[in-house]
Formats: sequence, structure tokens, C-alpha cells
Amino acid sequence: MADTGEDDGTRTGNRVDIDGDATGPVIAGNYNVVVDAQHGSTVTVLMDGRRPRPRRRDRIRLLPRRQGTPLGRDADLAAIAAALHAGESVQLWGPPGVGKSALLRYAARTLDAGGDGVVFLDAACREPEDLAQDIFEACHSTGGYAPSRGELPQLMEGVEATVYVDNADYTAEQLRTVMDAAPDALFVFAGREEVLQGTDGRAHRVEGVTRDAAAELLTRELGGPGDPDLVTALWEAAAGTPLLLLRAAAVARLDPAAGLPRPGAVRELLHPLFDRLDEPSLRALHLLGTFRDAELDPEHIGALSGTPDAAALCAGLAGLGLAEETELGYRVADGVVAALRERQGLRPYALERLCGYFADWAARPETPAAQVAGHARALEVLAELAEQSGRADLAVRVVRAASPALARSLRFGVWGRLLDQGLPAAQRAGDRQAEAYFTHERGVRAVLTGNRVLAAVLLAEAGILWRQLGDTQGADAAANAQQYVPQEPGAGAGSPDGGSSDGPGDGLTNPPEGGASDLGSSDLSSSGTDPGPLQDPTAGTAPSTPSPEPAPPSETGASLPADPGPAAPDVPTVPSDPGMSGGGMPVDPGPPLGSASLPPGAADLGGAVVTGGAPVAGVSAAVATALKVAAVIAALTIAVVAVQQSQDGSESRSATPVSGSTTMDAGFGDPTPEPEPEPEPEPTGLAGVWWSSEGGGIEFVEAGAGRYTARARDVCGDTITAEFSGGGDTYSATAPAYDMSSGSCGEVLGQVRTTITIGEDGDTASVTREMASTVREGVTCYTCTPFTLTRAS
Repeated sequence: MADTGEDDGTRTGNRVDIDGDATGPVIAGNYNVVVDAQHGSTVTVLMDGRRPRPRRRDRIRLLPRRQGTPLGRDADLAAIAAALHAGESVQLWGPPGVGKSALLRYAARTLDAGGDGVVFLDAACREPEDLAQDIFEACHSTGGYAPSRGELPQLMEGVEATVYVDNADYTAEQLRTVMDAAPDALFVFAGREEVLQGTDGRAHRVEGVTRDAAAELLTRELGGPGDPDLVTALWEAAAGTPLLLLRAAAVARLDPAAGLPRPGAVRELLHPLFDRLDEPSLRALHLLGTFRDAELDPEHIGALSGTPDAAALCAGLAGLGLAEETELGYRVADGVVAALRERQGLRPYALERLCGYFADWAARPETPAAQVAGHARALEVLAELAEQSGRADLAVRVVRAASPALARSLRFGVWGRLLDQGLPAAQRAGDRQAEAYFTHERGVRAVLTGNRVLAAVLLAEAGILWRQLGDTQGADAAANAQQYVPQEPGAGAGSPDGGSSDGPGDGLTNPPEGGASDLGSSDLSSSGTDPGPLQDPTAGTAPSTPSPEPAPPSETGASLPADPGPAAPDVPTVPSDPGMSGGGMPVDPGPPLGSASLPPGAADLGGAVVTGGAPVAGVSAAVATALKVAAVIAALTIAVVAVQQSQDGSESRSATPVSGSTTMDAGFGDPTPEPEPEPEPEPTGLAGVWWSSEGGGIEFVEAGAGRYTARARDVCGDTITAEFSGGGDTYSATAPAYDMSSGSCGEVLGQVRTTITIGEDGDTASVTREMASTVREGVTCYTCTPFTLTRAS
């Protein structure tokens, strides 16, 4: 990592760079990974003595950009200094715009560093595990190495640095994850909510500035003192919030004849400021608003907005309280996006141009992996906008281009977020090659982060997809990676004696012979985030999985290619619907994507997984065995419902539906020959076979008195009978939701209620799911999305 925090406050490039060849292999824990952008990455276990030896830096000094002295913050600085002197970590908290970031940056530069030095980081939209890797690289020369979850605290032991973390809007548990990564460091966090309590440290609320400080701020911005009575009134109306006072001064500075605004308008100054901006400034601000909470390097802002000196222009926007300067570049200030969406006459940026620009940039060999990781939130927003605009093909293009660099950056959290976007986009776009690639990379990531059971499912699925495409190189890479996943219950990766290693996610329960048809139970995880990289496995490797024979494409597993339509014009067009979801600026999506037929997935009722379709033709016994062994968590990888316990709703990592992940037929047990069709009575209530909009079918048997049953195997491998009861058109059932964080059934964390409402025609029904009860706070169903049932004819 390059030390970019010189005393003059200047920075070159991104803040955290990876040492060594950015295009070469990287190492995570005991695994060597060669990233391949075409056929999927390969994984090998390091031989004894080949593990990197990170060297602690002689000088730990990663400072924030230099800025002016925040006004009226002497008492806050004294509180931070007192906490650090007492050996306590501290959290600064308060509403947006109150001045937390300015205070934190000034403290990082001026307070006694003590110990081994200072590290300043921005946690906005970052995973705690990625932030822990940032801290490690700030303190060590790493050579492209991510230590295992167990090794990281050992390597950081004795490093007595002070770590300042801005925008740390984490839960208490996530803050502990960051602090545990550097056990001897002291931390100063800044966030919106108070979460640091008790033995973890002390919380300090950041209030608005005093009246004298407000008067000094306005005097500094206006070049002279204002009317004392008006200054006092503005200070009171703004509750001392520096951002609002800065905007009030900006209005007067841009229009001296108008002077300071009325106190009653101090919270409604964004539109008056927009009216006073010149065209280049408004265009650049509109671009930043399009990317919502993501930060952009001025280089990209200039290229996309046509601004010659984007850095100076954005600095001017920051001085008006419209943008925020970050360590990477700029993002919009609080409240600006909503106000921009209300403004008439703004022509949206062409989505195809934005996606093409960043996809080309991320895929260039000379683009540093750390730069791509720094812009990961911007790439994520682009993929979201593409999906919302019906252009799944553009989402695939962005994620596919960025994935190799994100893997090389060793920021596995954000890599996983992008892959989770790319896979369903590829399925919707009918891009089978991208679907195979994303499935493969998700499997490799699962190996590296310790989720071995999930890795078994994904890599087996990737092997099938690669062979259906005729890509033997990709299939071989998936098969090679599978040898580091346990193929039998209790077999740990890299553990020749069959015992489990010390990495997370080793538990593996042998599923029933019938496969992965689950009804009446749900997957839960008691952790809000994926575990870190694997603990060191023992020497040696598990036997390699034989490569399956190439299989022809299955009719049930094939996706029809989509027609992307003609290229979008590279010019702004009329605004799209300003009420679009996602909170960003309207964009021009370009021509709509042609319709695509998605392969069948899994029907899910009450946490159930009911697979549909015939077995994939030509799949070898080795792959079928891998699928069977991993079927215990099939609900996590192919179900519609994945319930996860988390302290923060933004930490949703629900798995994405994966097609073709099982080899069962539409029934609930072993495949049997189809009986001859017999005349059926007129259907009533739920009785009969229904097909799900998510794929697959389920049969309800009338049990009398408004009760209907369906038999299946749950995620724990037990045969159960789920009973739906009710009357008229509405029936419901509840089922336990298990903690599946270890890869097998753990404790019951709650109950999921599934409600089926039959439509007026009697042949369609809507299905909704919700958490009926939980055993503790923080259990959330992230993917309880509604779907429909259609009665089989």
C-alpha cells in the first residue's frame, strides 16, 4: 500500500493500493487465486513455506485530506483526546451536516497520534471485513495478501495505531468486527446513530455549533460580518448545523443583492442554489446525483459531464454545501439528490453511455484494482439503475468488467455484492456465459470466505453450466476448485483425514436421498455478514473431484438469448419517470431489452424449496454427488426465501436464485415414472397441483375442515408435513426458521408465516411471506418477496 497521506494533504490516485503485480495471483488465507476474467478463477492451496510474510511498516501514516479548522469544536476535540488518553475507543454521532466528518478529519491530523501512527479511512458503503483489510494494508506491506479471519488479529497484535473511520454507519456487532481486526489499536468512529456502548468504548454526540461559531462561519464565508440579529435568527433556525449555515452564506455570496436568506427558508435553500449555478456546475452536480451516495474521481466527472477542470468545479460545489469532498473524489451532500429529482428540465445521462464508460475503464489492464474497488459503489448503483430500466444486459456488462479487478483488490465484501447483482441480471438477460461466470466466481469467493457448503453448490452448478456451453476450461477450473470443498459429511477442505478444519462453515449435514425439496423451514444466518477468509487448513488437499463429461444443454435449464436492441444514442434524452425506485436521478435507459425466458428455479412455500423440471441431462455421478451433499442448504442458494439475522437492514446478503441446482423432478421424493393421466374432479380450495411463478410445482392434499397438507423434506433433511389452514380464499401456515450460518441446521430463530390467497378465477393465487415471530431482535427476512401460483390444468 502506498503511503498517500503526506503532510501537505495531497494525494495521488486511490488511497489504498495493493503491492505487487495487479494482474498476477493473489493470496487469501492459505489459498492462491489466479483471477481469470473469461473462464473463472482457479484456486490452489499454498505449499508449506510459501505463505507470504507481511512486513509491518516502519511508519504508519495514512492521513485525511487537509482542510480548514472546524469552528467551535474545542470541547469536542477535548472529549476525543480524553477518551484516547484513557485507552478507550470513541464514536462521534449526530445527524447529517452537523460537522462530524470535519471534526474527525481535523482530529486525525492534530491530536497526538501516540503508539505506532494514524490511519484514516472512509467506511461509506463498505463492508466491515473490507475495512479490516484496509487497516491491515495500512499497517503492513502485504504483497497482495488477505490473511484469514483467525490470522488477521495475530498479525495486527501489538500495532498500537489510532484508526479514524468516517461514515461508520455500522451496527455494534459490525463495529466490533472492525475493532477485533486490530485488537491493540484505538478507534474513533463517526456515524449517524449511537451504537458504541459499554466496554466497547464511549459515544460522544456532536451537536450544532454555538452562536459565536455560527457568526464566525458566516463572516468567513461572506468576507465580512452580517446583521447580528439575522445571524442569530439563522443560527436558531438551522439549530447550529454548519451545512445549513454554509448554504445560507452561499446563496448570499452568489447573489449579493439578495443577501442572506430569511431564517424560515434556511432548510429550503437547495433550489435557490440550483438557480444560481452555471450550466457546467449544474451538469456536474446532476452527474453526482445520478450516482446517489457513491463517490466519483474528478477524472470521471470531467469525462462524463464534459467539464474541463472537474476538480476545481467540484471543489466549488463543496464550498456551496452541495457536494462533499472525499478521499477518492466527491459525492453529493445530504438532501441534494431528492431536490435534484424535483427539478424540471434536467436531461438525464444516457445509461448506456455511463455503463459503457465504466465497463471499459474497469476492464482496462492498466486500471489499478484498488481504483475499481474504490468506485465499487458507483458500479453497484449503475447496475441497479440498469436493472430498474429493464436493461439487464447493461448490468451484466458492468459487473462482468469489474469482477476480476474486485477479486484482485481482495475486497471480498464488495466483490460479493457485485456478483450478487450480476448473476440474476445474467439470468434475466439470457446471457448463459455470464451466468456460468458469475456462478463460478461466487463459488470461488465462498471458498475464500469460508462458506464451504455454499461453495459446493455453486461450483457444482458452475461446472454444469460451463459444460453446457462447451467451455472445458471453465468446467475444469470449477472442478479444480471443488477439491477444496468437503465432498463428504465432516470432511474439511485440505484435511486428508476427513476431519473438519478450523475454518468457518465446515459443518455439513448429509441430506436425504430424495434431494433438496424443502417445505416448512427457512434458512437463517445468525451473522449479518459473511465470515472472513478461511482459517489455515491443514497441509494437503482433499481428493480431486473427477471432471464430469460434457453435457448437452438441457431444455429445462436453458435460457433464450435476449435481443439487446440497437445501441442507445450517446446523448441526453427526455427524463424518465422521476418516481423511479432507488432514489437516484433519472437516466435514459436506451432501447428496452428483448424478452428472455428464464430457466426454472425453485418454488418456495413457507421456507420450502420445491424443485421443478427434469434432471440435467448428461450430468456425471460426481457432480450429482456434489449437488446432493450440498443440498442441505439448497434453500440458501436457490430458494426465494433466505432469512438472515442482522443488526443492519443494509447488510442483506440473501442468496440469488440459481437455476438448475438440483436434479429432482417436480415431486417431493425420488423420481418415479409418471402415471397415466386420470380424470380429475373440479378443483376446489387449495387441493391439487399448482405451478409457481418462481418455477417448480407443489401438490396440496385436502385434509378436511379447511386444511390442506403438502409433504416434503425440510432444510434439515427431515420429512415433514406442512399444513395450511383457513377458509374461503385465504390459507396460511407457519414454519420454523433455522440458523444456517454453519451450513447445517442450528437453533430456531423464529417462525415464518406463508399466506396463500386464491384469486377470483380460482386458478391463480398470490403468496406472501413474513416473519411471524422471532426469538430475538435483529432477525429479518430479506427475500420474503411475493409470488404467484397457477393451478395445473
